[in-house]
Amino acid sequence: MTLPNDPLNEMPKREMVIVRTFDAPVERVWQAWTDPAQIMRWWGPKGFTAPVARMDFREGGVSLVCMRSPGGQDLYNTWTYQTIVPMKRIEFIQHFADKTGKKLTPAAYGLPTGIPEEVPHVVTFKDLGNDKTELTVSEYGYESAQIVELSRAGMNQCLDKMASSLTDD
Repeated sequence: MTLPNDPLNEMPKREMVIVRTFDAPVERVWQAWTDPAQIMRWWGPKGFTAPVARMDFREGGVSLVCMRSPGGQDLYNTWTYQTIVPMKRIEFIQHFADKTGKKLTPAAYGLPTGIPEEVPHVVTFKDLGNDKTELTVSEYGYESAQIVELSRAGMNQCLDKMASSLTDD
C-alpha cells in the first residue's frame, strides 16, 4: 500500500469540485443528467452544442456524448457508470472517444498535455426543499492545478447552460 504523499508515488493527484444550487426540484436536475434530450441542451462549454447523447444509463452501461465546438470540431466522451443511486448519486468514468465510442487519448483531439485519459466523476444531488437542489460535481485524477482550473471553467459553463435549460419550457 502506498500513501498519497509517499515520495515513491507519481505526482499527487488533484480533484476538481463544484457545488451549485439550482432552482429546480431534484427530479428535474436528475433528469438533466440522465435524459439524452436534456443533456443535449447543456453539455459543453459556452458556444458549444451537443449533437449526440446516446445514453445507456445503468450500472455497467456506457453513454456516448458529443460536444461540438463553435468551429465545428466534435469531441466525443464516454461515461461508464459504476454506481447509480436514483435522485442521489451518479459515479462514472469519463474517457475521450471517437464517434463509435472507441477510447482516444486527449492528445488525439489536440488537447493540452496533463489531461488524464480517464477522469472519475461523482455527481451528487441533494434535495434542499422548496424546489431547490444542491448539485456537487467532483472529478478526480488531475496532475496539475492548471488542468483542474481548465476543467472547472468548462464544467461551470456547462452548469450555467444547465441552469438555463432548467428554467426554459
